[in-house]
Amino acid sequence: MKKLLAMLVVATLGCGLLAGCGGNTTAPANEPAQETTEEATEEAAEEPAAEEAAAEEPAAEAGATDVYAVVLKTQSSQFWQDMKAGIEAEAERLGVTVDIQSGNTEDDVEGQVQILENFISTGKYKAIGVAPISDVNLNNAIADATSKGIVVVDVDEKIDADALAALGGGLYGYVATDNVNVGKMGAEELLKQVGSNEIEVAIVEGKAGALSGEQRRDGAKEAFEAAGATIVDSLPADWDRTKAMDVATNMINAHPDLKAIYCCNDTMAMGVQEAVAASGKDIKVCGTDGNADAIQSVADGNLAATVAQDPAAIGAKALQLMVEAVNAGATVEAGQSFETYGIDAVLINADNANDFLN
Repeated sequence: MKKLLAMLVVATLGCGLLAGCGGNTTAPANEPAQETTEEATEEAAEEPAAEEAAAEEPAAEAGATDVYAVVLKTQSSQFWQDMKAGIEAEAERLGVTVDIQSGNTEDDVEGQVQILENFISTGKYKAIGVAPISDVNLNNAIADATSKGIVVVDVDEKIDADALAALGGGLYGYVATDNVNVGKMGAEELLKQVGSNEIEVAIVEGKAGALSGEQRRDGAKEAFEAAGATIVDSLPADWDRTKAMDVATNMINAHPDLKAIYCCNDTMAMGVQEAVAASGKDIKVCGTDGNADAIQSVADGNLAATVAQDPAAIGAKALQLMVEAVNAGATVEAGQSFETYGIDAVLINADNANDFLN
């Protein structure tokens, strides 16, 4: 009996092994229960395969949900926060995904370069928007992007296209406010509010080497000089409120007849206004950007004016260009010509400041 039981166990184990290894998967006709079990097993095996195929479908349709990237200067000021919001709103409208990062401050050159290099290295993006801290600080990385077939759109700060071309890089387009005209608008408004052209004026510049600030400075300088005003000082304050307050304090002390100061952004203008208030003098101050605190200051009768850019519209247009380029299968060659897209600025003074407040 023991031998018979042992032989039955061995026979049973042998059948199990054959079934486990797929030895004979065809059941006899007189074992319908086993046939049903095997069919269920085959269907269960087919279901994961179907699920895997379904999981692969989005990858095949990746072009319908392209991912874009944007590198901003910073997100610590309202101007850049508004631009980020404009990009995100446009991304939602267009049905695309956009990843947005920035340096910690407008001095974080290395951080901004690292962000762009990381974006490029992922191989995830067909188009990237960049708002460089200076006209050359991202050029090496942009040239790398060009070599990899990634379309790059320049935002706000105008890149030195010749220097970029020398590195093998190219741009698809450039979107910004006409910064020279912004400076002119601010200077002309200051002269109008003072009521005289034959006055002493000063300019608080942005960061040295930042083209947008230099263009605003040049526009203001051109308007002041054309009107016959005397520019007694023009110094950078690195887009910083505290530095601007210190610069303005020194200007006011050195030039007791100073009547107006044009500032290349609102953050600095707020610092300059603090210096003016501390001096007790009637010096008109105009900023640039149209930040909420600056507009409120104008409405309250402190700042004389601000020239409002539309950062949300700038960001939205940049994303539109990136999507356009990808949808068209556009490629960029080193040094190729590209279109510049200007977004209008608006002068905000006491007459209309309340219209821009929420």
